[in-house]
Amino acid sequence: MRKITPSQIAVFSALSGLAVCLAVAAAALTVGRLPLGDLRGVALALAWLVFLYAFAIALYRLFLAGFPLLPGEIAPGSRQEFIYHVYILFYLMLFYPVMRSGFVPAPFMRLFYLALGTRLGENTYSQGILHDPPFVTIGAHSVVGQYAILIPHVIEGSKLAHYPIRIGDHVTVGAHASVLSDVEIGNGAIIATGAVVPKGTRIGPGEVWGGVPARRLGTAGARAGQE
Repeated sequence: MRKITPSQIAVFSALSGLAVCLAVAAAALTVGRLPLGDLRGVALALAWLVFLYAFAIALYRLFLAGFPLLPGEIAPGSRQEFIYHVYILFYLMLFYPVMRSGFVPAPFMRLFYLALGTRLGENTYSQGILHDPPFVTIGAHSVVGQYAILIPHVIEGSKLAHYPIRIGDHVTVGAHASVLSDVEIGNGAIIATGAVVPKGTRIGPGEVWGGVPARRLGTAGARAGQE
């Protein structure tokens, strides 16, 4: 894990501080003007929290629009490393607590991941953890099961990199499965519960994979015919 520098912390602090101030103003100008009686404090706190995340996500997206985080290896001391550390501070301080909580309903998590930059097709939902959302693409009618985890980044000693994960349509990633960086999963494939799909794996359409490390167990149609 590379050290986060004071300048990177300062940039994040400025952006998150702006989000806090905007959230306070928005809550006061909206909910604060309503006749809420004894519930006023609770309503203001909830409104502030919602506005905080809305403004934080907006500022995070604006930051990445101006300073894109690119796929591939990140060299020490580079501009990409600076961008990465500001990016990761957003996740460590704000976004990971929501992603790892497990209690947010799937439709809201879909909206949350879309807001963070994940590419999700129609009727696709995740109750797992999608690390590095800008590097995750999932097609239509797919599901990521409870506490499954997709990890596009590589942190190995001093090595730091991002390699996208691409998942097709009608794919099932079972609960507690792990999918590592640079994995591609074809349409209709199934990843079994608890499987660990190694970096760089290519899974063909309709294939069933399971185990640690994951290996091909057959095809979805063939296994269905056996049951």
